[in-house]
Amino acid sequence: MRIRSDAKLVELARRGSRDAAAELFARHWRAAWRAAYVVTGRRELADDVAQDAFERAFAALSRFDERRPFGPWLHRIVVNRCLDLLRTERRLVAGEAELARLEWHDVSAGDQELLDAVAGLSLQRRVVVVLRYGLGYTPTAIAELLGIPTGTVNSRLARALEELRADYEVNDVGRA
Repeated sequence: MRIRSDAKLVELARRGSRDAAAELFARHWRAAWRAAYVVTGRRELADDVAQDAFERAFAALSRFDERRPFGPWLHRIVVNRCLDLLRTERRLVAGEAELARLEWHDVSAGDQELLDAVAGLSLQRRVVVVLRYGLGYTPTAIAELLGIPTGTVNSRLARALEELRADYEVNDVGRA
């Protein structure tokens, strides 16, 4: 069995091939779900976001530029859905001191501390940190994904890292 490119699979899926759509889904599900999970911090929400992102992507295949990679395009849909849902959730709980704690069940104790710190960042900072360090996107790619200037991405990253570093130093002093 030969491996087909994402562009070829998109072309076939546009023509109605369920096998091509299934192959795209299988190829990109894990990364899409992971992106949704690290942005939202909740397994059930990640399931919903990733599924919704695939539905939206397949519905919009006619607008997809096959000269570009499918994965980043899908990630943009995933991140935008995460942001939309988290913003809606924030509006619904306006007035409460804090959103419900993010659920990170399947990580080691050391990772739990880091994920809790990242979860404590503002949504804008958390998203750029996750995209940069969790998913490996460059600042330029993040800027393109989010539709913001690269300088804004770099600024958010710098401030997020500064905040994480300060939290780490406070927590590290507290343990000594």
